[in-house]
Amino acid sequence: MKQPLLLDTCACIWLMADELTPKAEKVLTDAYIAGLQTYVSPITALEIGTLSRKRRLKSPLQPAKWFATLIGQPGMVLAPMPPELLIESTHIPEYGHNDPYDRIIAATAREYGYTVMTRDAALLDYGKQGYLSVVGC
Repeated sequence: MKQPLLLDTCACIWLMADELTPKAEKVLTDAYIAGLQTYVSPITALEIGTLSRKRRLKSPLQPAKWFATLIGQPGMVLAPMPPELLIESTHIPEYGHNDPYDRIIAATAREYGYTVMTRDAALLDYGKQGYLSVVGC
């Protein structure tokens, strides 16, 4: 792995629940050993809050504590999210999925050269089309 990782929200959830695949765990470990940071988008905080409000986040932790615990993991860093990136997320080429969270994740990875770790079919497909570096989790 030569590129830093950007965890999609689903990857964050599975990481926190200790449910990543062995392959994904190895990718994370290898990145950490190589001195590469693993990024989490600030949009993940919004998505976690939304999932919690809808009672779709299975965690005993409150969303703010959950997110702080995630970011506190070794090698984890908050990804940049300037306004220009948010605008760019509305114009990424050939991405037909309208989920704004995923569009921001894709735009962030494209802008900063990150590899997205995800189980999201639309993001994985976007990677297969060559627009994004992705790894399954």
